[in-house]
Amino acid sequence: MAGLKRPGGELSSRPLHFIWMVDCSGSMFGEKIGTVNHAIQDTIPEMLDAANNNPYAQLLVRTLRFSDGASWVTTTPTKIEEFAWSDLEADGVTNLGAALNLLSAQLTIPPMSDRALPPVIVLLSDGQPTDDYKTELSKLLSLPWGKKAVRIAIAIGGDADKEVLAEFTGNKELVLEAKNREMLVKMIKWASTAASMVSSPASQSVDRESTAVTDSDTPLMVDLDTLPSLGADDADVW
Repeated sequence: MAGLKRPGGELSSRPLHFIWMVDCSGSMFGEKIGTVNHAIQDTIPEMLDAANNNPYAQLLVRTLRFSDGASWVTTTPTKIEEFAWSDLEADGVTNLGAALNLLSAQLTIPPMSDRALPPVIVLLSDGQPTDDYKTELSKLLSLPWGKKAVRIAIAIGGDADKEVLAEFTGNKELVLEAKNREMLVKMIKWASTAASMVSSPASQSVDRESTAVTDSDTPLMVDLDTLPSLGADDADVW
């Protein structure tokens, strides 16, 4: 598979937007945010390998951080071949609603291309939102790209609000529990590489006038059978 070429060359591939949404609140300070930084940095080569074996998509990566407000760390969608992780610092509260607001603004046409595959969004959080996330989540899910997106959440530690994360994913099975450093590394690695391969050759398009994803398209799926299992070293909880 390593030598697989994109059919017809680079122009035949379709944009696949992959977005990290990272909780940078004060409770993430120390080992948690440090583990996130190192794990995502280390998984970039594996994301690149996965993307190279996916002939139907051009993987574009961005990072969105939230604490006191929210901001894009990566200002524009960046090809995985050119993506570099910028270490995040933790401080402040958990303004998830502000992050969802910024995300929604990017899931329209433009700036999304009508040729794009539904995006992949991975949310990492260890606590509870401190702003009005429900209004912003409803807005996100009312958007065609928001509704069709592959939405994965990683609950970090025992205090993460898994019910809120399940609201985001729309599927409790896509709320991954990382109880300690070892599990967090495993879940980040799984989410990044598995999600890099979710596109399919099925025709997936958005009507230019309505910006509605066509219902006839095959939904993009993540293979949950490949989720890492708990090991003997995964009993400790943050």
